[in-house]
Amino acid sequence: MLCCYLLMCGPSHSDKKWGQYNLWHDFQQVVSDEARAMYNGGMGGLTYWSPNVNIFRDPRWGRGQETPGEDPMVAGEYAARYVRGLQGTDGGDRLKVAACCKHYTAYDLDNWSGVDRFHFNAKVSKQDIEDTFDIPFRSCVMEGKVASVMCSYNQVNGIPTCADPKLLRGTVRGAWRLNGYIVSDCDSVGVFYDNQHYTSTPEAAAADAIKAGLDLDCGPFLGVHTEKAIQGGLLKEAEIDNALFNTITVQMRLGMFDGEPSDHPYGNLGPKDVCTGPHQELALEAARQGIVLLKNHGPALPLSSRRHRPIAVIGPNSDVTLTMIGNYAGVACGYTTPLQGIRKYTRAIHQPGCADVACNDEAMFGGAVEAARQAEATIMVMGLDQSIEAEFRDRAGLLLPGRQQELISKVAAASKGPVVLVLMSGGPIDVSFAENDPKIGAILWAGYPGQAGGAAIADVLFGSHNPGGKLPMTWYPQEYLNNLPMTTMDMRSNPSRNYPGRTYRFYKGPVVYPFGHGMSYTSFAHAVSADAPTVVSVPVDGRHHHLYNDTAFSGGAVRVTHARCKGLSLSVGVDVKNTGSRDGSHTLLVFASPPGGGWAPHKQLVAFEKVKVAAGGRERVAVRIHVCKFLSVVDGAGIRRIPMGVHALHIGGVKHAVSLQAHILGVIKS
Repeated sequence: MLCCYLLMCGPSHSDKKWGQYNLWHDFQQVVSDEARAMYNGGMGGLTYWSPNVNIFRDPRWGRGQETPGEDPMVAGEYAARYVRGLQGTDGGDRLKVAACCKHYTAYDLDNWSGVDRFHFNAKVSKQDIEDTFDIPFRSCVMEGKVASVMCSYNQVNGIPTCADPKLLRGTVRGAWRLNGYIVSDCDSVGVFYDNQHYTSTPEAAAADAIKAGLDLDCGPFLGVHTEKAIQGGLLKEAEIDNALFNTITVQMRLGMFDGEPSDHPYGNLGPKDVCTGPHQELALEAARQGIVLLKNHGPALPLSSRRHRPIAVIGPNSDVTLTMIGNYAGVACGYTTPLQGIRKYTRAIHQPGCADVACNDEAMFGGAVEAARQAEATIMVMGLDQSIEAEFRDRAGLLLPGRQQELISKVAAASKGPVVLVLMSGGPIDVSFAENDPKIGAILWAGYPGQAGGAAIADVLFGSHNPGGKLPMTWYPQEYLNNLPMTTMDMRSNPSRNYPGRTYRFYKGPVVYPFGHGMSYTSFAHAVSADAPTVVSVPVDGRHHHLYNDTAFSGGAVRVTHARCKGLSLSVGVDVKNTGSRDGSHTLLVFASPPGGGWAPHKQLVAFEKVKVAAGGRERVAVRIHVCKFLSVVDGAGIRRIPMGVHALHIGGVKHAVSLQAHILGVIKS
C-alpha cells in the first residue's frame, strides 16, 4: 500500500505542498482503492480513522506530524478534500470507505513535562474554540460529509470530550448535522473514569458517554458496563438503540450487508490494484511537491551531476527507510532512501556521521569530515525520527538532538564544495545556526516524505523537479519556548505576562522561517488586476441593524448570523509572472488583515491557489474569498462577526485594500 502519511506524505509533509490541494483528494482516492482491494481479499476493514485535523498549536507536539499544520483554513480545506477522496463521491449516500476526523477537540498535548493526555484539562476560551479549534472539524462534517468523528482523551474546560453533550450531541450532531457515528479514542471512556475520576462508578461513565452522544467505544469499557447502567436506571434502551442506529447505518452505507463484495461497487478491486505503477508515481509526486526549499544562497542548488562528482552523503537519516514514512503508515511497496536517490544521479561517498538521530557522541565524526574534504559537494541528511517526536512523545525543545549541530558545523567547515542540509522531521526545528552559516548554501525540509522520499529529495537536489512547497507551520527559535507552557491553550498573545501567542495569526516575534515560507529555483511577481473590487456591500437583515455597531471596530461589525451570506464573496484577479529562467509551480497565498480590534488575528490566510507558470510567462489566477467565512473574526464571547471598514489583502509583496460596508435591508412584514 502507499505509505505517504497524509499531506507531506505524512499530513504535515503533504501539506507542505498544500497549494496542490487536489492532490489531497487524489491521493486518498488511491488509498481507498487499495483499501477496498484489501477488504475484498479479506485482509482489511472499511473504517479508516483518519484524518487527524487537530491544529498544530505548539511546535513541540509529537503528533503534529500527522496534521495539516497550524492554519485553521488550510486544515479545513484539507479535511474536506481528504474525506471526499477517501469516502468517494460517486455513489450518492454510499461509502467507498468510512473516514473519521479526529481528535475532537483541543487535543494537541501527548506527554509533556509530567502532564499527559489522559489527565490534561485543556482550558479553552469560547473565542479560541470558535475561530481555531472547531474550524477543521466543522469543515470535515459539513463540507467533507465525513462518516465519523472521534472524541479525544483530554478534558475541555473540566469535562471529558467524550462525555460532553454540548460538544457531541449539541455541536457535532446538532449544529453540524453529522451523518454517521461518534467514536471514542481508544479506551477514552475508561480513561475519564480510571484516570480523570470524572464519575464515581463505571456505569455512570458509560451512561454519561452515551447520553452525551457517543455511539461507539474503541475498547471494552461500554461492552462491560453498559448493561448494568441500564439495569441501574442510568440509561434507557432507546439511547442504546440510537447509538446502534448511527453505527449500523454507516456499515449499511459501506455495503457490508449486501452479500458477496464482487457483485457490488468496488468489488472488482483486488491485488492487481495495490502498488500499481500509477499509485507509486503518485507517491513520488506527493513527496516532490511536499519538499520545501528553506534557503538557497548563491544559489547552491540545483547541483550538477556532471560537475559535482563525487558527492559526500552524510547524516543519520541519509540511508533510512522506516523513518521516511513517519507514524500510522501502511506497508510500503518499496523504498528509495536519500542515498539511493542521489546515487542515481552521481557517485556518492557515504558516511552516517552519527549512529542515529540521538547523535550522542562524535565517534563517527572523523569519517564524515574526511568525506566532505574529498567530495565536490556535501549533502547532510539530518533531523528527527519517531524516537524524538511521536504519539505520547512530545519534544522538550526545538533544537536538533544530541550533537547533530556540532556535526553539521564541522562538516560544513571542512567541505570544499557547496553544502546542502536536508532535514527530515514532522515538526519545526531551530536551525538558525545553519541559516546564518555562509558555508551552508542550501536547506531543504523533506518532512517524512514516504516510500519514494529519497528519489524525491534527489530530484529536487539535482533540479529535475523545481521545488514549490510552503511551510504549513511557523519555525520558531528555541527562545520562543521560554514562557510558553504546552498546557496554556491561549492562542492570543498577552504582553502583560510576556505570553507570546501562538501561530502566525497571533505571534509577532522573531522566527527562523515564517508560515508559508518556501523558495523556488525561479522567481515570481504578483500584480492585482485593475478591476479588483475596492468596496463590497454586506447585506444586513434590517431587523438587526441596531445591533451591528461595535466599538471594537471603526465602522462597526456585523454578526455573521445577521448578514445575508449566501453568495457573498469577492473576486480578485491576480497576475502571477515567472520572472526567472525555469518553469515552476507557485502557491499563491492571500492573507487578510482586518481593521482594528486587539483580539483579532493580525493576519489570516483567506485563499490559496496553485498555478504553473512557464519561464517568462504570466498566468491570471481568479481568487474568490467568501466574505462571511474568511473575512470574519471571532469576538471575546465566541461570536463570529464581519468587521466593517478596510481589510488589507496581502499577496506576496502586493497589498490591496477592500472596504466592507454594511447595507441595511428593509424589513418585509408578513
